[in-house]
Amino acid sequence: MTGARTTGPGTAVAGSRPAGGNGKGGTGAGRTGKGAAGTAGAGASGAVGAPAVTDPGGAGGPSPGAGGPEATGARRGWAGDPRTPVLDRPLASYYLLLSSAGLLLLLGLVMVLSASGPRSFQDFGSAYTLFLRQATWAGIGVPLLLVASRLPIRVFRAAAYPLLGVTVLLLMAVLVPGIGHVENGSRQWIPLGPYTLQPSEFAKITLVLWCSDVLVRKRRLLVNWKHLIIPVVPGFLFIDLLLMLEPDLGGSICVTVVPLAVLWVIGTPLRIYAGLLGGMVGAASVLAISAPYRLERLMSFRDPFADPNNTGFQAVHGIYALSSGGWWGEGLGASREKWPDLLPAVHTDFILAIIGEELGLLGSLVTVTLFGVLGYAGLRIAHRSDDLFIRLAATAVTAWIIAQAVVNMGAVVGLLPITGVTLPLVSFGGSALLPTMGALGMLLAFARREPDAVVYLAERAEARRAGRAGRRWLRRRRAARVETPGAAV
Repeated sequence: MTGARTTGPGTAVAGSRPAGGNGKGGTGAGRTGKGAAGTAGAGASGAVGAPAVTDPGGAGGPSPGAGGPEATGARRGWAGDPRTPVLDRPLASYYLLLSSAGLLLLLGLVMVLSASGPRSFQDFGSAYTLFLRQATWAGIGVPLLLVASRLPIRVFRAAAYPLLGVTVLLLMAVLVPGIGHVENGSRQWIPLGPYTLQPSEFAKITLVLWCSDVLVRKRRLLVNWKHLIIPVVPGFLFIDLLLMLEPDLGGSICVTVVPLAVLWVIGTPLRIYAGLLGGMVGAASVLAISAPYRLERLMSFRDPFADPNNTGFQAVHGIYALSSGGWWGEGLGASREKWPDLLPAVHTDFILAIIGEELGLLGSLVTVTLFGVLGYAGLRIAHRSDDLFIRLAATAVTAWIIAQAVVNMGAVVGLLPITGVTLPLVSFGGSALLPTMGALGMLLAFARREPDAVVYLAERAEARRAGRAGRRWLRRRRAARVETPGAAV
């Protein structure tokens, strides 16, 4: 996303583009120079001293004048024209996001059914137990997504602080012996009957809302870099600390992506951003070295075949699964690595390996393409919005989902260390699925508030009301003619 580079409040550097100048809404906040983060959406300024096109109330609608008579007439001319290119249509972002997310969810259900069958039968006596659990979570997630897609922006902003409080309490509760469940050396789950709750998954959507809302509220103070750092950086570092106490290195990586994305978009000066990034990389390195088992696991990806029966076992069998799939795959349900005592975590962390084995390179590339479309749609929504909160939150959600997918895929193909990160929308797990679908529903709500989409939806609603009124009038005329058969038409 690009935007005007600024040197202070309300001053645009030459070469900047006006917000909405491309006819598709405002540009993103962009990278800014010294003190640029302090303006209220200064990255969207179009002229010296011009106010940013931002909705102060967070309602998410277009700025005053964005849908004037001329603009409305122009939109009316091309919005319903079938010859209009797909990406130029008002709801293009909405349908790109909805279709890619829906296909990934459907792919996930099919692959969880295929991958989890043998392990599910071994553990529960039925090959469908894990699949039915995932289908239940998906059945809850779809209505959640649809409801979230119709909520006003003020609801998301109002939910930021309550969600932050609940998430912190859950992250602290999971560390208490007797409440948190220990598995594979990590205390990450809270048992709830036959299900388990993983609080770290809710920390991602919580930080998206909280960081975005805090920076929007403080936008007039952001000329001072200290207001960029406080309270956002201490807040997410505290959550990262709680995650590392579990320990959950993969979760802390994905959580950290959210505030980093928000701080980048708001226009944090590069020297400060580089300092934050360097400090976090240094802290992560110290944590990795401090625990020998963690260091072995992180470094085994360099040559997993050096110890294929111990530290490299999972990585080696993941490579076996991908390589045996070839171009077209062994066929759905025909995986050999999914059977017990072979590839671990086949329906969670390494479900991409089963996709590659059963559906081949083609299936893997389709999965990567769908995530690419989802990422493009998310950034497109952020780029086309005139609302600062939408720009920040949309970028943060997109960065979280795509970064998590990249970390998962990189671990499966051996390019990154294995950190236990799941593949969004595809891997088994309700604690990961529900926050992701809620975040995607929020993105859909943002897509409906693009300036062109707002005008188009208002015109469509008006046309539908006029159509209903016309049909009611015709029904009354017909009823009157039945009562008075001799009346003239």
